Amino acid sequence: MTRSAQETFFRAFHASHPAVTSRIFSGGQNTGGRSSYELLRDEIAGAGRVLDLACGDGFLLDLLAAAGHQAVGIDLSSTDLALAKQRSATAVEGRAQQLPFADHAFDAGVSHMAFMLMTDIDQVAAELARVLRPGGQLSLVLSGTSGTADRGEARTLFGKLLRETLSEVPAEQRLSPLGDKRTRTRAGLDEILGAAGFGPVQWRTEEIDFSGSLDQVWDFVSSVYNLFPLSAAASSALKTAFYTEAPALARPDGRIPLVFPIHLASTRTVHKGQ
Repeated sequence: MTRSAQETFFRAFHASHPAVTSRIFSGGQNTGGRSSYELLRDEIAGAGRVLDLACGDGFLLDLLAAAGHQAVGIDLSSTDLALAKQRSATAVEGRAQQLPFADHAFDAGVSHMAFMLMTDIDQVAAELARVLRPGGQLSLVLSGTSGTADRGEARTLFGKLLRETLSEVPAEQRLSPLGDKRTRTRAGLDEILGAAGFGPVQWRTEEIDFSGSLDQVWDFVSSVYNLFPLSAAASSALKTAFYTEAPALARPDGRIPLVFPIHLASTRTVHKGQ
């Protein structure tokens, strides 16, 4: 998918699903009781100027500001940016491949569940290196690789049903792969960021628990981009199949298990001469 086509898709999706990322991900917790947003916030030590790349509705900007940072966001979605400004957050519309900021304008940069979706990722990395000060920190939350937490949970079931649905729909209802597959591994991320002027990536995986009622679990799994191009009939059939099969997964307390793995990656720009 070209950058232009992808940007059009993302704008349309987020216009139809305002604040979907923060609504979905703010409710999950790791074993220590922290959401993926809180884990990302806590990666940034010391108050400073922080850029939130693909800031959405400004949920993370609020967390950063409360922690004492001067936080600025940028996003493609005018719908989500309007919500961010209602929070009194500082956010602008723009592209990650051409950031509208001066060189060395920020002490740190963060991005939550977005970096792995972007086109022209090498240019994005170069822009991030440009706007961060020497020694500035970059921390990312990335979608975990498939299979990390597949233990007969709702995520496994939904993936199976989605694949079955997509195999039966016309090609125009199937979303082309998003992003650069190198962002899915530490080695690939090192390749991208190293070439842009960052040091070796520190990388860890966290499992975020989104277990809940049938409606809550469906709300999470159905937020994936792949459902957006589906016809109403295909979406309805997928939901019916999930609601039929998922109750069998329920624990004794009635909650349906769903664990979503994320990768938390951090690095710093390398000082010249190092």
